[in-house]
Amino acid sequence: MDIELRDKLRGKFIVFDGPDGCGKTTQLARLAEALSTSGATVVRARDPGGTKVGDRIRAILLGDDLDHMDPRCETLLFMASRAQLVTEVIAPALRAGQTVLCDRFISSTCAYQGALGLDVDRVIRLGTEAVGETWPDLTCVLDLSAEAGLRRARHRAERANDGSTADAMEARPLDFHRRVQELFCGLPGVYPKPVVVVEADGSIDEVFMRVIEALRHADL
Repeated sequence: MDIELRDKLRGKFIVFDGPDGCGKTTQLARLAEALSTSGATVVRARDPGGTKVGDRIRAILLGDDLDHMDPRCETLLFMASRAQLVTEVIAPALRAGQTVLCDRFISSTCAYQGALGLDVDRVIRLGTEAVGETWPDLTCVLDLSAEAGLRRARHRAERANDGSTADAMEARPLDFHRRVQELFCGLPGVYPKPVVVVEADGSIDEVFMRVIEALRHADL
């Protein structure tokens, strides 16, 4: 991590997002480690969750059978978790000049609930109600085919060897995940803040170098 990029990301809110299995959590962790090693103060957050209230909402959204939940209900629960996360974690960290790295945010709802038929513009309006002006300075979408992503997610659960299974989002049909990927790739044209799409097919190191290059060239 060069000093110029470290300083560029100081006081910025960066989101990693993308389809299931894209490697966003791994890349976020790599960036957080690189920044911390270079002397930056990094705050990591996850969506949904990251607060006491948010973690309770997360348990509902990722642990229940979502076939019986209206997409509008899903969306409002996600937004409630984000409102709390911004208030408790993100906004204070940004005011302190820290770098915030978040695993998913409103971009996920645009893709996942959008794939269920919810209007993306409406999702964005609800997002503004939830987070006010605290939108990411940059959202990094890691692009991977639905088939490859779901294979990775299954392999991840197998490697964990702890009896874990696909969460409620991962368990949805392949056609749903294909639509999710399509909506993620279309975000740069509709999202109110900058979105960069990074190819996620390749080794962890290869993808990380693409992420670093995207951050270097981003107008933050």
